[in-house]
Amino acid sequence: MASEKESMTGVDSMDVSKVEQNISENTFTLEVLQIIKESQQTHGLRHGDYQRYRSYCTRRIRRLRKSLHFPQGNKHRVQPKKITLALMTDVRFLHLLLFNAERAWAYSMQLKLEANTEPRKRFHMVSRLRKAVQFADDLFSLCENEKCDARTKLECQAYNAWMKGGLEFELEKWKSAIEYYSSAQTVYEKLSSAFTEDMQVLYLQRVEEIAPNIRYCAYNIGDESALKDLAQMRLKSGEDQLTSRLDELLSQTREKQAATLSEVTWRDRTVPVKNEPVRVFLLNVQESSKDIEASTELESKVSVYESLMKECIDAQQVLRDVLHDDPMFRAASRGQKINGEISNQHYLHTYLMYLRLTMTVSRNLLLIEKLNQNLPTGSSQQQEGKKITKPQDLVRLYDIITQSLNEVLILPGLEEDAALEHDISVRILGFKAFRSFYIAMSYAGMKKWTEASALYERVLSTAEDALAGYKKLPTSSAYKSEVSSLTALMKQVDSLKYSCQASSILDTGDLSDNMPRTVNHKQPLSQRLDQYIEDSSLTGKKPNIVSFPPDFQPIPCRPLFFDLALNHVEMPSLEDKMEQKKGGGITGLVKGWLWGGGKK
Repeated sequence: MASEKESMTGVDSMDVSKVEQNISENTFTLEVLQIIKESQQTHGLRHGDYQRYRSYCTRRIRRLRKSLHFPQGNKHRVQPKKITLALMTDVRFLHLLLFNAERAWAYSMQLKLEANTEPRKRFHMVSRLRKAVQFADDLFSLCENEKCDARTKLECQAYNAWMKGGLEFELEKWKSAIEYYSSAQTVYEKLSSAFTEDMQVLYLQRVEEIAPNIRYCAYNIGDESALKDLAQMRLKSGEDQLTSRLDELLSQTREKQAATLSEVTWRDRTVPVKNEPVRVFLLNVQESSKDIEASTELESKVSVYESLMKECIDAQQVLRDVLHDDPMFRAASRGQKINGEISNQHYLHTYLMYLRLTMTVSRNLLLIEKLNQNLPTGSSQQQEGKKITKPQDLVRLYDIITQSLNEVLILPGLEEDAALEHDISVRILGFKAFRSFYIAMSYAGMKKWTEASALYERVLSTAEDALAGYKKLPTSSAYKSEVSSLTALMKQVDSLKYSCQASSILDTGDLSDNMPRTVNHKQPLSQRLDQYIEDSSLTGKKPNIVSFPPDFQPIPCRPLFFDLALNHVEMPSLEDKMEQKKGGGITGLVKGWLWGGGKK
């Protein structure tokens, strides 16, 4: 939990300097759009975290009230105070109203996201949005005096109109919503033409955010061309916050058209479509396919495919809930083989799974086309500032493509479809040829010419088999792009194969690469006799031929020997070689003991 003594951000410090300047000039300036945009991007809305932004607004309001000595009561009870024109002696009072409106708006947006699963929260969301409009009204009325400059008045007017337009939009009052949005758009357009380039970009960005809402309101009023305009906006936008808003508006717009879609035919079987999310998704697929074909930007196409795949997941979840008690569906989900014809809803789920897998393949092919632009080759130069593509990245994408196509073959309800199985098998063979090609490129980059040459040969044989299979397909016209890509691949591999062989011969005959190009002068000649280098220092007055005195080197110490075998050797007897003394009987014994024997 953030501390109450949170350090001032860059926005806060900027505001303090502006406060001191405005107090001295007795004219208040409030850059509404710049302040809220910087606060939103810094505190959560870059990732759509409205709760974090609401918490920041609460802390910011607390700091402002404390610095202005403007409390709302004491520890025991709350005494709300309204900001009047007489109290407005500081521009921070305007900041206080602005962040009160932002806090209520952020809470309403948080509740709007949660209302997808809990519909009762929509009532709370509308009430918080009304509260935000009330604070925006107070801010606008307070700025309509001589203490505020013209820019502040225009920005507060546009902010108030934008907030009211959002409330009318949620209440589905399309005519009043389009009026408020148009008013805000007009003011922001005028502001963009009156300031520098940085501020101009900020105002024009707000104009682009308002445009989809205006077109959606126009569609609900009765303008049929608004749907095409929204689709064009979606294609032109990349991956940003506006994209999710456009997807939401497009899905809401097509819900009315989806009522006419009652059945779908696939692989000579017609099944009814009873669920509303499934109808909306199938209609989106039909409309988006036309837009994708007309578009020329790769990023826009990839973005459309990803949004469709998210919708497909939601539609599949709806069908899973319906098929929860279907024994054949539960058996298929456990990977068991199914005998017999499956139900219509189960077959519709198979169709959605097929669409999801084919869209994954199409999306990955677009990513491959994009990555190929930065693939290093001998003839093309890479654009500066862009990451160079590695062949291993493309190999991974082709692995995902072949895995997706293999999953199509095991979908329930398609076990006896020999035509589809043949189509998928041929496509898998073609994509394996591309996969082998990029593996060969990675080996060639590591100068493993033998492996690369063998893989190039494999690419040619696999591509020939795939092209032969494509010619036998009855729907070969649907795969013209894949056939042309395989033909171009064979021509490229045919040249690279000989280039690889030549490089291998040159590497084995060229000894210059194995020679060190730098000389370590500290190393004496006696230690580098196997290297031929022209060293001019050897002909000088102090040639480094051998190190003298020689360096100390460790040697093993003398070992200790223990004769362990001596304990087991039996020595010969020496008794026969010893001198034996002859005894003199008892007299000799007594004599020797008393007189010591004969001493010499």
